[in-house]
Amino acid sequence: MIPLSDALRSAADGIWQAQHNHPFVRGLGDGSLDAAAFRLWIRQDYLFLIEYSRLCALAAARAPDLETMRRFAELLHETLNVEMDLHRSYCTELGITEAELEREERAPTTQGYTDFLLRSAAVGDFAELLAALLPCMWGFSEIGTRLAETGLPQNQGYAKWISMYSSREFTDLVAWLRELTNEIGAELSGAARERVRNAFMISSRYELAFWEMAWTRQEWPAH
Repeated sequence: MIPLSDALRSAADGIWQAQHNHPFVRGLGDGSLDAAAFRLWIRQDYLFLIEYSRLCALAAARAPDLETMRRFAELLHETLNVEMDLHRSYCTELGITEAELEREERAPTTQGYTDFLLRSAAVGDFAELLAALLPCMWGFSEIGTRLAETGLPQNQGYAKWISMYSSREFTDLVAWLRELTNEIGAELSGAARERVRNAFMISSRYELAFWEMAWTRQEWPAH
């Protein structure tokens, strides 16, 4: 039987290819991305990471064994103390103050995506939680790796983003998460696998929508 993570990635291939082809991602890779779009993405991703940290905490709490609990606790620590620090440093370089970050309002896509992730963690089983989490981390790793293969752009901020998500440390983390998904997936029934597939597909669509949100400067219809 095909490992579950491979089957999920195959099912979502069209969505993932659309991410690779998205003008935001292409502009990130060649350095042509408009700085205003990147500033919006950074601010919204900072808000996303706050809720993503809650997801990691829920994953640790619901983990089936001590080792998995430890790994998710480490991921929570890395997100709160490394990845969010990187975002704050980006914001400083881009002239965005911490006060502005705290005042930032979630765009519709950010709100919908984080609500979906936390609902999956709270209501679904652990396999659904993993499937909802996987597209974010695996997608960034795949995008970062592909962009790194073509050479880093001269824009240091974009190069730093690519280097972080193509790093060996991040690649190894994604490999562990895929292995965990495969192990748990081997025990799932047909109905459970379908719920997992649905969670993975929705998260993949939200990943694509997140790039589009920053590219189009998405706002709520009325304030």
